[in-house]
Amino acid sequence: MANIKSQIKRNRQNETARVRNKSVRTALKTDAKKVRGAAADGDQQASDEALRHAARQLDKAASKGVIHKRTAARRKARLAHAATQASA
Repeated sequence: MANIKSQIKRNRQNETARVRNKSVRTALKTDAKKVRGAAADGDQQASDEALRHAARQLDKAASKGVIHKRTAARRKARLAHAATQASA
């Protein structure tokens, strides 16, 4: 345990951020799962809607620093590819 006051505060801040980031990352996984599920069912409209929502959430997470911007771009590209493969 830290003895320095500023480090104790920093540890508290890090823990708060860790919990928040974990929930965001979990939600991103759920959104991706919804896109893949809708694509697997062949429901083009639901797949597009889920993809739009997932892409928006990925962009938000990247802008907040939860994930890297290139990671967000890669995940969006893979989800878009999965959605289009299912419709074809």
